[in-house]
Amino acid sequence: MDFRAYEMRLRDVLQRRESAFTDGEYQRRCQALDRRLDERGLDALLVTNPAEIYYLTGYNTFEVSVHAALVYSPSQSVLQVPSIETGTAVACARVDHILGYRWEAPGEVVEPLADCLAAQGRRIGVDRWGAGLRSGLLAGLEQQLPDREWVDASGLLDPIRRVKSGEELECLEQAARLTEAGVEAARRTVAVGRTDSQVAAAAAEAMYGHGSEFMSMQPIVVAGPRSSVIHTNHRRFPIQAGEPVFIELGAAFQRYTSPIMHTIVAGSGAPDPRMQAMFEACRRVYDTLVAAMKPGATFDSAAQAAESAWQDESEEAFFSGVYGYTIGGQFPPSWVEGSGFIARGQPTEFEENMVFHLPLCFRIPGLWGMGFSETVRVTRQCAVPVTRNRWQLESGG
Repeated sequence: MDFRAYEMRLRDVLQRRESAFTDGEYQRRCQALDRRLDERGLDALLVTNPAEIYYLTGYNTFEVSVHAALVYSPSQSVLQVPSIETGTAVACARVDHILGYRWEAPGEVVEPLADCLAAQGRRIGVDRWGAGLRSGLLAGLEQQLPDREWVDASGLLDPIRRVKSGEELECLEQAARLTEAGVEAARRTVAVGRTDSQVAAAAAEAMYGHGSEFMSMQPIVVAGPRSSVIHTNHRRFPIQAGEPVFIELGAAFQRYTSPIMHTIVAGSGAPDPRMQAMFEACRRVYDTLVAAMKPGATFDSAAQAAESAWQDESEEAFFSGVYGYTIGGQFPPSWVEGSGFIARGQPTEFEENMVFHLPLCFRIPGLWGMGFSETVRVTRQCAVPVTRNRWQLESGG
């Protein structure tokens, strides 16, 4: 049978059986988007970011390298997927229509997608900076529909996605427990002579064993001088005595991730005073941040407050400049939602039930990195942790 017949057979037994949220939750999200479209005078929105398609419809697959698109308007939603994704679309997606195409023939997507968009109206929003948007696709659509107005709708969904619902908060709580299991397993595995890969394997086994789905980022474990370089990772390196072992993990629950950074020093001796001092800087910045993260305050003001908490270390250590980023439902290659960043120059204001990962890692070039973090939720007074990190710099193994 072809993929069209496959779709029809599956509808009888699996339609929306894999949907992660209630119909009411999806209705809330779509109604919020309808208001945003009305404010911008848009008739329809073309969505190609896998995480945004998931947010609006529940469409969930680990194959995010192929073309998929959602044509959304207040009156209709149409999901275009390749033939190999027909089953996941039927089982997961809350849409009015599934528009399939041959996996091996991506050039065939433009004409049916253009026909669908043509029926929605004249002003079509598209996120020109969004993930998943192929330049050939947009060029083809503009050629097919020269009389349509293509409006840059970059960030249109961001204000909606930033504030989490009760169902989303529950997913983040569940993800936090799974991540904590991974951190504890990693801590127990750290020992002089073991490899960074063995520590990562123990963390992954624990998270998957406790119920994690496929993760948006794989476990990050790196020791010693390599930990002073951002985004190096485990690669079979033996752990040496006295080295700090940097661990960053994020299990997935309904695609939601609550990450944690943690550092443990290998060996039986006490951490050296320089490491302890940098750990204390992490804690000062964290305490300053959560106090500053209150509704009405700006992301910029919280970043400035955090910056002031580690001025004594600023000449010695490197920090990325981002004190926090929003998290939510995501897919590889990252758990970063991208709808908000706590950093200098960001005027967005905090709102209750925004959720951030605070990636506080200070790196002394060529020596080591020291990182501790929490995932936190904004409340009326301040931010409170969703995760439960162990805020002690300890030795082990």
